Amino acid sequence: MEGRSRGTRGQRTSGDLVNGVGLWRVSVDHDRCMGAGLCNGNLPRQFRLVNGKSTPLATRIEPDEDVLDAADFCPFGAIEVLDETTGRVVVPGD
Repeated sequence: MEGRSRGTRGQRTSGDLVNGVGLWRVSVDHDRCMGAGLCNGNLPRQFRLVNGKSTPLATRIEPDEDVLDAADFCPFGAIEVLDETTGRVVVPGD
C-alpha cells in the first residue's frame, strides 16, 4: 500500500512504519475534534468517544498502519501520531 494519499494530508509509504521498533505517541486535539466518530467507529480498539470527543485508549502504541489511516480520515485533522524514537510527526493533525 505504498504511496497512498488521503485527502490533503499528503503521502506516506509503508516505509514510514517502524516495523515494531520504538513507539508512537497518539494524541487528539479536542479543540479540533468534533466527534464525527470515524476513528472509533472504524478502530474501536484504539479510540473511544468520551464526552463527545475522540480519545485514544492508549497514548503510546506500537506502530500501527490502522491508526495512521484513522488519522488520515479524520475530517477535522484532530489526530496526530508522533514517532517517539525520531520525534518526527508521522501524521500531522493539520
